[in-house]
Amino acid sequence: MPTANVQTLCRKERIKSKILIDKLFNDGNSRAMTVFPLRFVYVTNESNETNNILISVPKRYMKHAVDRNKVKRQIREAYRKNKDIIADRNDISMAFIWIDNKIQNTGVVESKVKKLLHQLSERL
Repeated sequence: MPTANVQTLCRKERIKSKILIDKLFNDGNSRAMTVFPLRFVYVTNESNETNNILISVPKRYMKHAVDRNKVKRQIREAYRKNKDIIADRNDISMAFIWIDNKIQNTGVVESKVKKLLHQLSERL
């Protein structure tokens, strides 16, 4: 099966499975990194054919849905633009979790996502 285009973020790349979410957060093999305002959790899977992502902005930090959705769009776009950093690996499930109570500039979010992806590529 062909891999996803580097310039797009298709539905196959999003984590929707409850089993995969539980594996990501409850499995002893998952690892985490933090670059404020993002926490990054990842685990490698042998069964994946693409890298999968999950983006979470807790209501505890952002009370308004409009703000949560804006932050999710920023993270999604930053990942889409920089996912070629880890394009050589197709077996990673990862979660981006927002841990700040205010909206950041899009450039800041992109630089933090890029930094996390570089750290991930160095670790693998």
